[in-house]
Amino acid sequence: MVLGIDLRPCGAGLKDRLSGDLAALFIYGSLLFPEVLRALLGRVPDRAPATAEGWRIAGLAGRRYPGLVPASTHASGFVVTRLNVDEWRLLDVFEDDAYELRQIELDGRRSALTYVYPHVDALSVDWDRGHFADLHLASYVKSCRAWRERYYSSVGKLEAHQRPNS
Repeated sequence: MVLGIDLRPCGAGLKDRLSGDLAALFIYGSLLFPEVLRALLGRVPDRAPATAEGWRIAGLAGRRYPGLVPASTHASGFVVTRLNVDEWRLLDVFEDDAYELRQIELDGRRSALTYVYPHVDALSVDWDRGHFADLHLASYVKSCRAWRERYYSSVGKLEAHQRPNS
């Protein structure tokens, strides 16, 4: 933990999860907004509409952002491609331990990784994207920018600490 940011996912675990052809990420919540992607990644990666059958985008108590949970419906989002290793690492830390990175099937013909919410405390109501945009997006983007600054500051301190003495 450096400056309140847990950097454990930067190790081999994330690399192992990203091996093979799984270079696509299904996004469904706050990451749907280009402003949020830009605040976190410094750019808006290539993305295309996608649907995940057997999932829904659930509201989470006390949180502005949602979780993807199993359901007898579908979740609409985007598939983001061409993320580099540093961007994957950043997103893995950003999503924190409340989420698990898993492979899911999309549109019945392709797979992608996504962050699912594996806990049973998701709300029975779906997350409201419009409500989030109207009431929370501006402040959320601001907090994402601040989080990114702390993250890169922490990564720099960690890398400096891990360098061998000359």
